[in-house]
Amino acid sequence: MDRLLGRSAPSSSPSAAPAGGRSAVVAHLQDFVATRVGVEAYVEPPNAQTPPTVLLVATTGEWTRRRVPDERTGFDVARSLGVPVYNVRFTGYPQRMRDWNSAQHARQKNRPRR
Repeated sequence: MDRLLGRSAPSSSPSAAPAGGRSAVVAHLQDFVATRVGVEAYVEPPNAQTPPTVLLVATTGEWTRRRVPDERTGFDVARSLGVPVYNVRFTGYPQRMRDWNSAQHARQKNRPRR
């Protein structure tokens, strides 16, 4: 998995991303898949504000998103996690994700202020 996210031998280059960051991303994605049911991956293309990302969505609609170096890597990462993977350009976002977001927003809105 580290190879997919561009991890290689330690580098002395100041622009090289810290290995701990990549390890944390890998661990987070693996944990999300292992602790949720029916996870699917959606690869998101880069846009003016964000780089390419992999979005994981569980059956409940709960989701997580992490950056990847490029879209191809996003597909490779999702396949290595053993989950179905889709290109969000063609499929759009699943309704269950939108429903979960709405429910979370309503919970926060109704939460008493301290």
